Amino acid sequence: MAARKNSKKTTVSGEELLKYYREMLLIRRFEEKAGQLYGMGLIGGFCHLYIGQEAVVVGLEAAAEDGDERITSYRDHGHMLACGMDPKGVMAELAGRATGYSKGKGGSMHMFSREKNFYGGNGIVGAQVPLGTGMAFANKYLENGRVSFTYFGDGAANQGQVYESFNMAELWQLPVVYVIENNQYAMGTALRRASSTPELYTRGEAFNIPGEAVDGMDVLAVKRAGEKAVAHCRAGKGPYILEMKTYRYRGHSMSDPAKYRSRDEVQKMREEHDPIDHIRSLILKGKHATEEDLKAVDKDVKAIVNEAAEFARTSPEPAPEELYKDIYAEA
Repeated sequence: MAARKNSKKTTVSGEELLKYYREMLLIRRFEEKAGQLYGMGLIGGFCHLYIGQEAVVVGLEAAAEDGDERITSYRDHGHMLACGMDPKGVMAELAGRATGYSKGKGGSMHMFSREKNFYGGNGIVGAQVPLGTGMAFANKYLENGRVSFTYFGDGAANQGQVYESFNMAELWQLPVVYVIENNQYAMGTALRRASSTPELYTRGEAFNIPGEAVDGMDVLAVKRAGEKAVAHCRAGKGPYILEMKTYRYRGHSMSDPAKYRSRDEVQKMREEHDPIDHIRSLILKGKHATEEDLKAVDKDVKAIVNEAAEFARTSPEPAPEELYKDIYAEA
């Protein structure tokens, strides 16, 4: 994992630090609650938690502007919360309720919000990459100055459609930031066993796409790299690749016991690289808040998450006739 030297080069206010702390903590607490509800049988199907990776999406959202789009894979709850989607609607969708963002029919992997320019939540590995590239094509065609943030993991980085997208994006100079969330393990396979290139951001070199590796456990380093990438895209220089070196604390999904790595490895990451502990330390050292202030933030966040869980639990399931809606578009 990269050192955190980049943070010192980024000037941020105490107010911003507290904002990032709260946003990352909301994702962490939300995912912990989702894990509990899954264990209780209130969430069915697949459920991929974002615990440990919070700094990636919070840092990049800090670099985004209104109107920018984002699309990702199935480990998507953190992305939804970071772009401003209502925790109640997200949790209700996880529980398959009619009040969810996809009316209870999308579940964990297929949520969507046009209002927040969040285009999923896509269950097929790598399928979101050409879609995100297509959104960037539309932005260039419309000359609206918007950027597409297209997220995928280290496992999806080996998919052929990724490189077809790279080629088209650079050929047409499309405004897309490709974000590789390298959490070190594609399902249960370590990166070193699946990739002939240890640095995934270099995968764009054959297409003349610039890129860089970033400490994805440091929200300030992510923000700084995100601002650089976004400026590149808005200037009409084409795509940019950001490889976020991050780590997931839980298994690939709730059904994964994660026996392919040691407890010591996970514990070491938690103790030395946790993104929330890092920003918390900066806040306290800079005297931007007290321990009691941060406890109050945690209490408030837990209340929001508990309210979301209760909303999901008490919301109705979709009516049977809902099964046949939104299947075809009327011409």
